[in-house]
Amino acid sequence: MLRAKVRKEEVLEYHSRGRKGKLEVVLSKPCLTQRDLSMAYTPGVAHVCREIEKDPHLVYEYTIKGNLVAVISNATAVLGLGDIGPLAGKPVMEGKAVLFKRFADIDVFDIEVNEKDPDKVIEIIKAIAPTFGGINLEDIKAPECFYIEEKLKELLDIPVFHDDQHGAAVITTAALLNALEIQGKDIRNIKVVMSGAGAAGIAIAKMFVATGVKKSNIIMSDINGVVYKGRTKGMNKYLEEFAVETDKRTLAEAMVGADVFVGVSVGGIVTPEMVKTMAPKPIIFALANPDPEIPYDEAKRAVPDAVVATGRSDFPNQVNNVLGFPFIFRGALDVRAKTINEKMELAAAKALADLAKEDVPESVLKAYGNIKLRFGPDYIIPKPFDPRVLLWVAPAVAKAAIESGVARKKIKDFEKYKEHLETLLSPAKEIMRWTINKAKGIKKKRIVFTEGDNEEILKAIQIIVDENIAHPVLLGRRRKIKNMLKEMGLEIEDKITLINPEKSEKLDEYAEELFKMRNRKGMTLSEAYRVLQAPNVFGAMMVRMGDAEGIITGENMFYPEAIRPLLRIIGKEKNRKIIAGLYMLVLKDKILFFADATINIEPGPEELADIAIMTADTARWFNIEPHVAMLSFSNFGSNQHPLAVKVKKAVEIVRNSRPDIEIDGEMQLDPAVVEEIRKELFPFSFLKHNANVLIFPGLEAGNIAYKILWRLGGAEAIGPILMGMAKPANVLQRGASVNEIVNLTALTVLAIAEEEA
Repeated sequence: MLRAKVRKEEVLEYHSRGRKGKLEVVLSKPCLTQRDLSMAYTPGVAHVCREIEKDPHLVYEYTIKGNLVAVISNATAVLGLGDIGPLAGKPVMEGKAVLFKRFADIDVFDIEVNEKDPDKVIEIIKAIAPTFGGINLEDIKAPECFYIEEKLKELLDIPVFHDDQHGAAVITTAALLNALEIQGKDIRNIKVVMSGAGAAGIAIAKMFVATGVKKSNIIMSDINGVVYKGRTKGMNKYLEEFAVETDKRTLAEAMVGADVFVGVSVGGIVTPEMVKTMAPKPIIFALANPDPEIPYDEAKRAVPDAVVATGRSDFPNQVNNVLGFPFIFRGALDVRAKTINEKMELAAAKALADLAKEDVPESVLKAYGNIKLRFGPDYIIPKPFDPRVLLWVAPAVAKAAIESGVARKKIKDFEKYKEHLETLLSPAKEIMRWTINKAKGIKKKRIVFTEGDNEEILKAIQIIVDENIAHPVLLGRRRKIKNMLKEMGLEIEDKITLINPEKSEKLDEYAEELFKMRNRKGMTLSEAYRVLQAPNVFGAMMVRMGDAEGIITGENMFYPEAIRPLLRIIGKEKNRKIIAGLYMLVLKDKILFFADATINIEPGPEELADIAIMTADTARWFNIEPHVAMLSFSNFGSNQHPLAVKVKKAVEIVRNSRPDIEIDGEMQLDPAVVEEIRKELFPFSFLKHNANVLIFPGLEAGNIAYKILWRLGGAEAIGPILMGMAKPANVLQRGASVNEIVNLTALTVLAIAEEEA
């Protein structure tokens, strides 16, 4: 992945356009009416205040405290900028808040303190601490940062974490554990040299010792040279702890024979010659930013078998604090920990190290330009944008907090906790986790995948097999698929069925049946044999003839091309007037069902009614009670245009045939989804809740609307889900991701179970 290059003008414009800065406060409860205001503030809020007064721990139940962290700095050591003052430091603290929210859904107030006296800083933070569930100290210079953190940990009963120290230590320790495994070195015997003895350097050294490195085997170096016993210049009690008996006085001398170099200092101070003097198979962590102590490529050229890490994203093995602090705080907050202790930090480091040994998901590979990522010298720690970090680190930290006795709240079921964390990453994941878990409990169903030689399909098949979702039947040339499985390292050949349509023993039977179906529509028997060479036609016939229970197609095809054989061969369900395509749009606080979004250009009243009924039943299938709005440009007869009249007729049909469905229309979107508008202007409406099922009058409106909400509105789209098919079948969007393929497969399995019930 190339490092993003940004110009000064772009950065300034990014920070200044629209709402200034990078943060805003968003309401988490409605405040649209006088009643809402009375509950949020006076007089209603008094009830909450009295409850908390009686039991202070209820503050976690009734306020934001349990998910609120203060990022606090006096800006005396900002990034590589130094002591720039609290105003100039504010953009950095806002950036830190963005990372907390983006990676762990933790709310943050950034607080810039105009004070350098450490005792006064402590008093300020102590005074405001009741507001927060945790304190993240940031960019405070050493050695004051050590003193401030130590005192606050003594005074406060919430987590206090100086990220410059402990965040760097956690990530570097994770990288060390894996680098040692790759290089075959024993942590108890390694010799470590550290360049930089500030907040990060000392914290890293302490964690190395906690992990098993002998303190006597660590040599630290700073601007005044090696930290040795008897040195007086620039020493303090924190450096004294790592002063060693040695005659080495320079960094170059210290590096001779060292197994590990860790740099948290300045760029360009290590030469290739110095690297060559290290022990065989060295480990080099040159973490100064933006310029490492030695550039990655220079270190690798000097010693090709070295494991090298930097703080940069344009080279392998980026040591980045964002892998630590959001997830450490997430785990600590979720058990209401009194502190973040060494056991919790070590648990985080071990979790990161273990995660790097897992197969990397396709979404991460795509985020980094589809580069190959596999545990080894060029991949010793997860990438910052790997969403699994939350699911590994937060539970590890929470468990360590419970086991070490600093948690006020226990987690009894960590699997459920992980599922909850998944919903923080994506509300859609909660739905799909439910779907996949339900599909697992169903007797294995044969699902045909028409594009068996597609890499994304094969990656998805591995998950489908591992999760026990279905028995995959792959269509394509057997030898090609087997070779691809081998090249991709997928061990699933004995758990799938491979069929080459051109050589199938079922070819004659299928051709005869297809000929009977289509001979009055211009198809000859020889034509039937020819079209059956197309995997999506053959797969549809497999489902029709009962040789498979469901089909997934469309990964390499345009939607009309993929769906046409399904419509012709499998056809629509009995008593259905139409087949329609549904999308579920998942927002942070709601789920909406959009139909028809993929198939019917201009459905009539009967077809619209059928679409509404099928969509409402699908919503109930997901345990969501449907509230259906039949949308139009007209509101309840305000326009007598035929396009509005047909929607009105469709509503009447549904109300007469399915009185159990809450439905109304024709209506515009505004009253459908805003209760205040509906109650004020249309108090007679049968829609008693805001609509969550939106039925569009035609394909043009439905397709455009779902894509606007998906692409511009931040919604996640699940689908398209085909409704009304005689047999379960679904068509992927062209170029669907692995997760989308797995999700649609699980939905297809559930549809099979529903059909057989």
